[in-house]
Amino acid sequence: MWKQTGRFILKYRFPLLIALAAITALSAFWASKVGLSYEFSRAIPTNHPVNIAYQEFKKKYGEDGNMLVVGVQTEQLFSEKIFTAYLQLQAGLKKIPGVEDVISVPTAINLVKNAATEKLAVEKIFPEGALTQTQIDSGAAVFQRLPFYQGLLYNPRTHAYLMGLRMNKEVINSAKRDAAIAAVKEQTQAFSKATGLDVKLSGLPYIRTVLAARIAHEMRYFLVASILLSAIILLLFFRSFSSMLLSLSVVIIGVLFSLGTMHLMEYSITLLTALIPPLIVVIGIPNCIYFLNKFHTSWNELTGDLSAEEIKARNSALKKAAIENMVGKMGIVTLFCNLAAAVGFAVFALTRSEILQEFGVVAGINIMLLFFISLVLIPVVLSFLPAPKSKHTRYLFNPRLNRWLGRLERWSINHRKLVYIVTLLIIGITSIGIFRLKSNAHMVDDVPQKDKIYTDLKFFESNFKGVMPLEIIVDTKKKSGVTRNFKNLTRIDSLAQYLASKPEIARPLSITEGLKFAKQAFYEGDSSNYSMPSEFELPGLAQYLNMGSNSGGQQSSAFTRLLSGFMDSTGREARISVNMADVGSYRLPALMGDIQHRVDQLFPAKDYNVKLTGTSITFLEGGRFIINGLKESIFWAFLLIALCMLYLFRSLRILLCSLIPNLIPLVITAGIMGWAGVPLKPSTVLIFSVALGIAIDITIRFLVNYKQELPKHQNEVVATVVQTIHSTGISILYTSMVLIAGFIIFCFSNFGGTQALGWLTSLTLITATFTNLILLPALLISFSKKPGSR
Repeated sequence: MWKQTGRFILKYRFPLLIALAAITALSAFWASKVGLSYEFSRAIPTNHPVNIAYQEFKKKYGEDGNMLVVGVQTEQLFSEKIFTAYLQLQAGLKKIPGVEDVISVPTAINLVKNAATEKLAVEKIFPEGALTQTQIDSGAAVFQRLPFYQGLLYNPRTHAYLMGLRMNKEVINSAKRDAAIAAVKEQTQAFSKATGLDVKLSGLPYIRTVLAARIAHEMRYFLVASILLSAIILLLFFRSFSSMLLSLSVVIIGVLFSLGTMHLMEYSITLLTALIPPLIVVIGIPNCIYFLNKFHTSWNELTGDLSAEEIKARNSALKKAAIENMVGKMGIVTLFCNLAAAVGFAVFALTRSEILQEFGVVAGINIMLLFFISLVLIPVVLSFLPAPKSKHTRYLFNPRLNRWLGRLERWSINHRKLVYIVTLLIIGITSIGIFRLKSNAHMVDDVPQKDKIYTDLKFFESNFKGVMPLEIIVDTKKKSGVTRNFKNLTRIDSLAQYLASKPEIARPLSITEGLKFAKQAFYEGDSSNYSMPSEFELPGLAQYLNMGSNSGGQQSSAFTRLLSGFMDSTGREARISVNMADVGSYRLPALMGDIQHRVDQLFPAKDYNVKLTGTSITFLEGGRFIINGLKESIFWAFLLIALCMLYLFRSLRILLCSLIPNLIPLVITAGIMGWAGVPLKPSTVLIFSVALGIAIDITIRFLVNYKQELPKHQNEVVATVVQTIHSTGISILYTSMVLIAGFIIFCFSNFGGTQALGWLTSLTLITATFTNLILLPALLISFSKKPGSR
């Protein structure tokens, strides 16, 4: 069948080549339109309670993760020079398209009691326009007497100041965000240059934009680097520019197909899907190596006994026969190798996580497309190229590699017991490390600790306890239940105080903080009265809070809007909004558990419905879904690959022999992760699926060759194993070197998880190479029906 396929490809090579070129051109056009995304909430299914609660919150109160923060630390902020520059920075930032509002010290307001009107008027602390030092000092004195702003806009202990930029949702979720963030950086750099102060930037809009840009940059870098490195290795192996260019053409077309698939399916590039193009390269190169290796082997077999004149006379027929033999021998092998790799990734589509589904669908489809690209392009191009010269096939007789293969042969045949003992010993030591594995991911994950994103985030965590949003919605189950029931207000305040006592959580904002601010104003601005009004003070204070259309216009209604932002329109629900540190998914459940316990104490379930939501909660649940989905996917991938192997070899004995050498490298890798302290997170759990999908490729190629050679050696297992080691070993070693080199490039990533993906996957592939060239042959002999054949 496969030889007939080879004849068909050669017969219709022109139409096939034109069709492939047309599809590639179309894919390249689609690839240019793929966008970027860094939305972590898509990790959770749309029908999950956490996601439902989060979407309901956003409908009522808007986005919680749209605040970009600008921080400075100085004792001289209220000096004329620096404060004037700070005013100019605030004004410049507010003009940037995409910035809806700026909250800062210069825009801070104060509440002032008007005894004549019995209302609280809103006044700006700092007047408009250019300010003198006297005006700045006067405003600073008022500002520093207002506890409402402590921990929100400034930290009096560390002299750190925060400026919050509320970003437009449409801008921050589109390509326009790059220009908006660039404009923010330009303004802050100008301020830094004018004052000499180091400006810190953070917040989810900033972090996501910068990381998304880095993902795109790294994807391009790794793609180019992996292609160049593969080109160098291929040139060293084959000593042929045409073979090198042919192999690169296969993977470049595969990359264009993968990006085109993303566009067709309306997917964006995420931290996971950004890995697909480099993966296509390292998976596609082995296809080329094995096809070309079989072509060169077949050519040598066909021309071995012929003279130079005979070869020249029959050149075209010999080349055609070698190509048909290549397709006949390697078609089925490459199909099942790509199928196994595709299954290893496609099972992600079975999870309930949207970003994992996208990764699985795109990777699975394009690994199979890679097979068809290889199957069509390689034979067609080889048919146009001149026949290989002796220097092009010299690698088949590499003496150094053949000596190594001889050692591997002796170990697997003559020292099987030692191989088993050493294997069990290594498994035993590394298995202990598995129990040390922990699942832990951070919102700002994988970024080096010296990176400015990381250090700026830590600045806000040390001075303002963080910038990660957490929202708590208290449903009183009664209309106006928030404002008309004093006990509900005291419960909300008690929960807010509990939250503020946590070292990981900033001082919360809620309706009770507004009431405290109003009480201070009611008592002539005395900061000692910044406290929750008593049940007897509240009615009188409520009269002063009814500002209506008083002399303050838009300013006087600002405080009313502030209060209404922490209640729904019916007064039934109250919102407690806090920022917190990026504590990681390992600590976050315990912290949320403590908060939930306090919630249950203050708000009995029969009378209240309290929900914890916000970006921090969706991040935690999203991380769980991704990690659990990856774990389940590995199980299903292993099962489906086992079924493919069973169908291919029709032997439970060979199936058992094939799975053990691929399971052991995964166990060893997991153990090393535990010993090395590499946590389980989306980027590192992916290692196992990548390694399994690629390592099984080695096993299939070895066993198919073993099965093809067995009848030629009268079913003598040992003789067949020896022949298989030497006939496929060089290709396996070359392929492993290319794959390892391709993954080692990831070690130069700026993301820790991608670095771990690089060195851990390389380690797994090294282990898989040795288990397949030493342990697998030993198992085939030990489980042979004719052990006496030794």
